[in-house]
Amino acid sequence: MIEAHDSTGAPPFFRPLAVESVGENGLRLDLEASEAECAALAAQDGLIAIRRLRVEADVTRRGRDRLLVRGRVGAIVTQSCVVSLEPFDSEIDEEFEVEFAPEAEAEAAYAQAMAAIEAAHDKAAALAAQPDPPDPIIGGRIDLGALAAEFLALGLDPYPRKPGVQFAPLIEDAGEEPSPFAALAKLKKE
Repeated sequence: MIEAHDSTGAPPFFRPLAVESVGENGLRLDLEASEAECAALAAQDGLIAIRRLRVEADVTRRGRDRLLVRGRVGAIVTQSCVVSLEPFDSEIDEEFEVEFAPEAEAEAAYAQAMAAIEAAHDKAAALAAQPDPPDPIIGGRIDLGALAAEFLALGLDPYPRKPGVQFAPLIEDAGEEPSPFAALAKLKKE
């Protein structure tokens, strides 16, 4: 899970949930980030701005010590187009499903998954086939804000392009494209 901290040591979007507060029937949560939290997350993710960030989550018990969190992160973010460098808004809508287990159990599951991948002949296939180990429950709680920040970052386009913007290479001649040897011959003449 992403653990980003600002100068005060707190994550930019912190929404702790005590495991003991989740009853047998589960819990439904709707969270929204404040303007300051959106600004901090935008800075963390290299965005111009985040205008809205909402999280809907259903938290259910998995046995006595585990939790399953299913939900959706929705946001409107302002990014810079990689072609025109113009700012534009885009919508993020990411679903997530993450299981949480006590810290020692989560660490053991992670170590077991890494050992299985390391022992495999085809590591890429082993990694793809390996189920995600549970995230740790730390101090009896999970952080739904950090989970939302993680899935927001995963939903961002690493090469955002403003709708309708096309990359147009610079073409000197409208005729046939010269071969590299023709270009060298031209340089030699000059």
